[in-house]
Amino acid sequence: MEFLPEKIDDYVVNHSQQEPKILQELTKETWQKVLNPRMLSGAFQGRVLSMISKLIRPKNILEIGTYTGYSTLCFAEGLSKEGKIITIDKNEELETLQNKYFEKSGYRTQIQQMVGDATKIIPTLTQQFDLVFIDADKSNYINYFHLIIDKMKPGGIILSDNVLWSGKVVESLNPKDLDTKVLLEYNKLLNIDKRVETVLLPIRDGLTVSRVL
Repeated sequence: MEFLPEKIDDYVVNHSQQEPKILQELTKETWQKVLNPRMLSGAFQGRVLSMISKLIRPKNILEIGTYTGYSTLCFAEGLSKEGKIITIDKNEELETLQNKYFEKSGYRTQIQQMVGDATKIIPTLTQQFDLVFIDADKSNYINYFHLIIDKMKPGGIILSDNVLWSGKVVESLNPKDLDTKVLLEYNKLLNIDKRVETVLLPIRDGLTVSRVL
């Protein structure tokens, strides 16, 4: 869902950094071969993610929800020289496509893929993270937050995607709509939890930036 008038949105995109060619290729192949290609971060949001990563220069990134690896490569652009990304996804069928572009990108050695249930994998991780991106099943957003908050470095950044959920967060709640219910609770949690300070950006489907205190 686009929240800005089309002309303004076009102007914003046209006056922002353009995506690298490799990400254009990944986008095209995702739309050709993978279900639900709208799950891609997309060119403009990808540049936002890249810019945040470049500003932080993170040593350790955790990404919850790899999909075809578009956002992974955006974050990799800002990694410190010895930096690493751990990216988790439950869909093992996407590994081949992910690997194809991770190899082409030059960041292959800095990316560690993990396949499985993130709620079970995250507790096994021992790293302290500078940057975490939550972009997986919405019904687990609160669980992910509680799992990663104590693994964050002071001043670390938690990014949460799709927090406006196509505008459903400001509409009457369908009692059967678990995803929207959880996102409403999650957005409230980020706003009141004393361990973070948060700003919700109306970028594409909503992107929350939370800084760990």
